[in-house]
Amino acid sequence: MSKFDEINKDVLISENTSNDNNDIFPVIDIVGNLKEDTKIPDSLPILPLRNTVLFPDVIIPIAVGREKSLKLIEDINKTSKMLGVVTQMNGDEASPTFKDLYEIGTVAVILKVLNMPDGSITAIIQGKSKFHLEELIQSEPYFVARITPIVQKTSLKKNTELNAQISTLKSLAEQVIEKSPNIPNETNFALQNIDQPKFIINYISNYLDISVEDKQKLLEMKDITDQANALMEYLTNELKVLEVKKQIEKKVKVDIDKQQRDYILNQQLKTIQEELGDNSNAQDIDDLKKKASKKKWADNVKDAFEKELGKLQRLNPMSMEYSIQKTYLDTLVDIPWNEYTEDDFDPHKAQKIIDADHYGLETVKKRIIEFISVLKLKKNMRSPIICLVGPPGVGKTSLGKSIAKAIGRKYVRMSLGGLHDESEIRGHRKTYIGAMPGRVIQSLIKAKSANPVFILDEIDKVGGMSVNGDPSAALLELLDPEQNNTFYDNYVEIEFDLSKVLFVATANSLQSVHPALRDRMEIIDISGYLIDEKREIAKRHLIPKQRQEHGVKASQVELTDDIINQIINEYTRESGVRVLEKNIATIIRNRAKQIVMEEPFSKRITKKDLVNMLGQPKFMREDALPEPTVGVVTGLAWTAVGGEMLFTETSLSPGDGKFTMTGNLGDVMKESATLAFEYIKSHAKSLGIDEKIIKKHNIHIHVPEGATPKDGPSAGITIFTALVSIITNKKVKNNIAMTGEITLRGKVLPVGGIKEKILAAKRSHIDTIVLSKFNKGDIDEIKPEYIEGLNFIYIDEMRDIMNIALE
Repeated sequence: MSKFDEINKDVLISENTSNDNNDIFPVIDIVGNLKEDTKIPDSLPILPLRNTVLFPDVIIPIAVGREKSLKLIEDINKTSKMLGVVTQMNGDEASPTFKDLYEIGTVAVILKVLNMPDGSITAIIQGKSKFHLEELIQSEPYFVARITPIVQKTSLKKNTELNAQISTLKSLAEQVIEKSPNIPNETNFALQNIDQPKFIINYISNYLDISVEDKQKLLEMKDITDQANALMEYLTNELKVLEVKKQIEKKVKVDIDKQQRDYILNQQLKTIQEELGDNSNAQDIDDLKKKASKKKWADNVKDAFEKELGKLQRLNPMSMEYSIQKTYLDTLVDIPWNEYTEDDFDPHKAQKIIDADHYGLETVKKRIIEFISVLKLKKNMRSPIICLVGPPGVGKTSLGKSIAKAIGRKYVRMSLGGLHDESEIRGHRKTYIGAMPGRVIQSLIKAKSANPVFILDEIDKVGGMSVNGDPSAALLELLDPEQNNTFYDNYVEIEFDLSKVLFVATANSLQSVHPALRDRMEIIDISGYLIDEKREIAKRHLIPKQRQEHGVKASQVELTDDIINQIINEYTRESGVRVLEKNIATIIRNRAKQIVMEEPFSKRITKKDLVNMLGQPKFMREDALPEPTVGVVTGLAWTAVGGEMLFTETSLSPGDGKFTMTGNLGDVMKESATLAFEYIKSHAKSLGIDEKIIKKHNIHIHVPEGATPKDGPSAGITIFTALVSIITNKKVKNNIAMTGEITLRGKVLPVGGIKEKILAAKRSHIDTIVLSKFNKGDIDEIKPEYIEGLNFIYIDEMRDIMNIALE
């Protein structure tokens, strides 16, 4: 019961505009002179109320704005002025139906109607008695319903229990009115002048600060003593709330007084310490000044530091603002303003370091050496943004360490995987509690250099737009050489020059990278390693590294080339060497166990040892077909873990020319198959194919491993060859594999992933590979020793494959 409240006061003023305390008496007179024997008709117009419950004997003003309600008030005000008032169950419903109303309402009479300037009216109504809604008689222009009056059980005034309840209710209500700042004192005066028990209960129920549902429950109670008991419970709870609120306000006032007292005492203590030459925060300020004197920052940074330092000196050391300001100044002096390491731009030295750390990756190494050479000639060149794209485990992240080592710069790495908050990059404003600079500035503080090699790892896994901003958009400024010389961190609030930082981003795929972000970077693709390259990496790097980590000497374990090849072929299926290193680590650990437990062993690892240490082979090598076969062609596919063999099978059965496909094929691959089939039908004569075979047979294409999704255009030439073979009944050579996209004009277009596909072909003992003539440049980039023994045939037209692949 937080307010008895302004509504009641407004009603009184509308009846009598005098300002003395006698304003209360008209309400009481109206109540006292109610005619109990007034006949209530069997049907009444029904006025739905929103968020309000009218109790008998109580006067309330209601704002009427709905069209139906306006019509009802207008009609009733001219006649009997009696209506039924019922609360609707959902207060947000603008046009309630009859079913949306509670079953119990109050008979009311209109006392006065006021026309408002906005076209609505305010009606002052007084409750008379309760009724039960029986059935709807009419719904237009407003509800009219049949009702049954409810006679509430009342007790005589001599009833001791009821008198005790009324006395308790008045006492509780007076306490609530006294302790609540929102209830006017006149309410208490009005309460004292009411002597009818039923009216006291309804009066308090009406102005009690509880939900509409709870008020409706009070209205629906048949026994007046039950209603009085419920009211006492509500009033007791309200009284407890007011007491707790008062205690909180008192405690807050005490806390504020204590803060003021502490501030005065601290100021006095500060004055005493200054007189004695012992200032507790003087040491902090002196330390900051010493650090600032060694900084190489610009004038604007110096001015900002001195301004913030002045603020710190004026703050109370015991206040929270002091620690926030101190943390900010510590960050400011820790940032490496204009602190650069000396670069060593020696291309020959850099080439040796990178070659020693990484085997292969010739394209990447070439680009890095070019960059170092240009920097040596032109010292002030802004650093480019390099993005290394390739499958997992090919050495993208470790390459960044080698670059830093080669040019003598500090190395720092920031993982962007799962980053979804823009503030992680730009920082939080220092006004927030717990604010800190972004991870870019934090990384530079850690590196203690303004020109490190900065690795942005997994840039393709940055989160997109969310309620916390778009991290990709924040990276646009960071990775733009034209903008990052004025990088703005929200915490530091001073521009920082990042143009001399060598950013190296890494990604597994560019599909999820923001297009504008992709445009700002120089993309360098790192394809997977060939078997020969993996073997050399294992011999030069992985085996020595694992021996050192596990304390095993070179004389105690030996892995021959054949064993390494077997591990690569039968226990790994990847473009990089991460799983290969894990398998080598397992072998070395097993050997360490044999040494410690003094078990007999041979230095050289055998094939039998591999099974004991690594288990049975996890991957079976897909060899070439044992013999030429009709309708089965060997294709080459690229996957995220390297190249794979992709066999395409076809069958011919009697039918009416239907063409079907299975094997979990994607849309692009299905289009390639449809294209190949339509080309054969439209060029049957020139290809030497009998059209009757196509019309009188059904053709089915299947690509094995149906549980694995397959897509892409590179299987076009493979599908074409398989279809020609099955239709002409000519066998396909079993030592040949192919890859290439086809067109409806009969052209063979280039595809990607050539290096990985060659690796798959060589692994399966294929000696002839058919490619588009436009892929010749990809072959020329591969070292000759890696493709030794392979025969490459380049074609331009689809029909050329018939003379090459078919017997």
